[in-house]
Order: sequence, then C-alpha cells, then structure tokens
Amino acid sequence: MFTKKFLTKLVIGILSLTLILSFTGCTSDSDDDGNGNGGEEPKPTLVFADLSWDSAQFHNRVAAFIIENGYGYPVDYIAGGTIPIWLGLSEGDIDINMELWLENQQEAYDASIAAGTVIDLGDNFWDNWQGWLVPRYVVEGDPERGIEPMAPGLSSVSDLPQYWEVFADPEDPSKGVFYSCIPGWECELINEAKMEAYGLTEYYNIMLPGSGAALMASLEGAYLQGEPWFGYYWEPTPTLGLFDMIRLEEPAYDEEIWGTTYACAYPAVHINICVNSGMTDKAPDVVEFLEAYSTITPQINAALAYMVENEASADEAAIWFLKEYEDVWTQWVSADVVSQVKTALS
Repeated sequence: MFTKKFLTKLVIGILSLTLILSFTGCTSDSDDDGNGNGGEEPKPTLVFADLSWDSAQFHNRVAAFIIENGYGYPVDYIAGGTIPIWLGLSEGDIDINMELWLENQQEAYDASIAAGTVIDLGDNFWDNWQGWLVPRYVVEGDPERGIEPMAPGLSSVSDLPQYWEVFADPEDPSKGVFYSCIPGWECELINEAKMEAYGLTEYYNIMLPGSGAALMASLEGAYLQGEPWFGYYWEPTPTLGLFDMIRLEEPAYDEEIWGTTYACAYPAVHINICVNSGMTDKAPDVVEFLEAYSTITPQINAALAYMVENEASADEAAIWFLKEYEDVWTQWVSADVVSQVKTALS
C-alpha cells in the first residue's frame, strides 16, 4: 500500500513536471509559430513575368536565385505574351518584369505609370542593338579556317554597292541578297525603307525569312560553311553570342531622319526593370536589389550562347552566370546576401 505522504509527493511531482513541459513547449529552440520561420510572418511569393524570349527568362532566373537564396522570398512565374503580361503587372497578379522593351509598349507603359500601378526601376541593359552586319571573316578573312577576305574594304552601308557580287543571290545572280527581318515585324518595313534610301535596291534583293528560326538558320548555315552573309540582326541573342560579326556603319541616329527616310542607324531601345507598385510595401528589400541590377549585352549574349551550346535551361544558364560573373552580381547586393547566395551556389 502507498502511504498518504507518498501519494501527495507523487501528485506534486506530476504537477511540477506538467508545468515544466508546458513552459518548455512555449520556449523551444526554434521559437516556431508552426510556419518554421522563427515566429515571423512567412514572406510573400514574388511572381515574375515569364515572357517568351530567352533573355527575359534568363534574367528572371538570375534575379529569382538571388531573391530566393539571398532574401528568403519564394518565387513563381507566369508565362504569357507582352500585352497580357503587362496587364498582369499593372493589376498586381505579377510583381516583377525584368525586360520591358519600353518603346515597343509606350502607350501601355505611359498609362500604367500615370495611374501609379507600375514603378520603373531603371534599365536592365542599355546597350541593346539592332542593325545590319556581316561575318567578320567576310572582311578580315579567317586564316585558321583557310578563309581569305572577300570584301576587305567593307565597313559601311555606303560600301555595299561595290560588293554586291560577294553576296550574290542564288536565285537571281544579277543582284546580291539582303536577309531582312521577319514579315510582320516593324523592322521589315524599316529595312525596306533603308534599302531604298541608301540606293541599295538597285544592287540587292530583299529576302524575308519566315521566322526568327529561319533567319538564324540562314546566318548559321553560311557561317559554319565560311560563306558570305549580309543581313539584319539584333542583340542580345544567342546567335550573336556564338558568331563573330561586324556591324556595318550607318549615319548616327537622327530623330528627324528616322521619321522620314530611316536613312540612319536604329535607335537603342530602353529595356527596363518594372515592378507592380505594391512591391514597395510587399518586398522593399527586393526593390532595392532590382534597382541595382544591371547587365550589358555581351554578358547576356554569352549566357544565351551557353544555353545553345550546352542545351541548357534558363535556370542552368543563371547558375552559370552567377558563377562566371561573380564580380558583376556581387555589386548589386549586401555582403550578407552575397554570402547566402554563394552558399546556395556551392
């Protein structure tokens, strides 16, 4: 039989143990609130505008890797075309657009900025380019490939009349051939006007590739065989990351000339990073990071070329970029964020 004194001590002991366990449960090592974040509110998911071209998707993954691993925000992506994506950004369904080609969306951009639904954080890359070019070996030759210069004096559009035979059109040997841009793109009409203004339609036929892939294939096929090629292209693109080309000089861009004959160089387009205005409250630290985010076209060309050469995804290209260009992205963020991102990369 247990004595009354023993039972009393036992009850007191159980009560004491219960109190200890209760307090221990309230002050665990993690001080967790059930969300695994030390009692803090979980950070909101930040949604990227996943536009259809490679450079936009590459920039999304670079920024997302830093945001996830350096700032602790989960991320997501919404794919779509330019117009619905911009609408989603304005309405708050999308938080971040890493590649707004401003002049191509001027009216929608102006309306959103005026309404205060979108904030422009400045340029992503300022040195984008479009224009006319030829492979470097056409002008300088390539001793390693046994290619002699074909048009050694070619440097400008004004030189093109004397070299039309170098670029002879296989379907019309009486003229050279110029590979223009894709039918339906604005540059189709601009290039046609330029050819007229420069007096080149007398010497060259205009070839319209049916798609971006067809234009790339025409250049790639000629380049790999060491044959002449003259046409329109733009960057950043994987193509100009892979192939060594020479830009043909044109008169400097002039707004008045551009508005009439187009007989001058293409203007650079502003390619900016924009966020929904709610980001200033939702993730102000990310806004600060994106304001500092800045790249240049050769870096993007290299990343896009890496994707093609290695059949790599945009995620893989982003990791390659973060390792290859550490001196670039470490300037965008604090030392603490740098440390966390490096840990994630390793």
